[in-house]
Amino acid sequence: MNQTIEITFRPAEPEDAATLAHMLPQLADFDIPSNRQPEQLWASDLELMTAILAGKKPDSFIEVAIDPKQPQTVLGLAMITLREELFSHEPSAHLEALVVNAEARGLGIGRKLLTHTEQCVRAHGARTLTLHVFSDNHRARSLYDAFDFDSELIRAVKWL
Repeated sequence: MNQTIEITFRPAEPEDAATLAHMLPQLADFDIPSNRQPEQLWASDLELMTAILAGKKPDSFIEVAIDPKQPQTVLGLAMITLREELFSHEPSAHLEALVVNAEARGLGIGRKLLTHTEQCVRAHGARTLTLHVFSDNHRARSLYDAFDFDSELIRAVKWL
């Protein structure tokens, strides 16, 4: 049975950089495609995270989930970029990364982070929230399916 805990959210701070960087490789914690290397799944997120924390990406932000009893312990992160929607060009947001620390999985943190993300991007005027997820990432896909994400596009790759 899954247990839940109380969590709060705050914007990521430069002091969180090492903790967040340590969490990002968990984006490859599933049966990744055979032609991919794990680092390919999180290296660009590490670059974006670094730029956000340095104040170089004003349209992007990171929210972290913390246990209010242990406020220095980051339980999860959501990295978001505000941008226009691909087809309608209306205000939108893209969920660049959503990571729950491996030790904190099964506590409802992913659901709470995604709910918080939706609230944040609505407050920024976004009318849609997009994301990319690998078809074999069943844990992530089940979360997004539970939140009524529409798998509208398929990205196909042919290795030459």
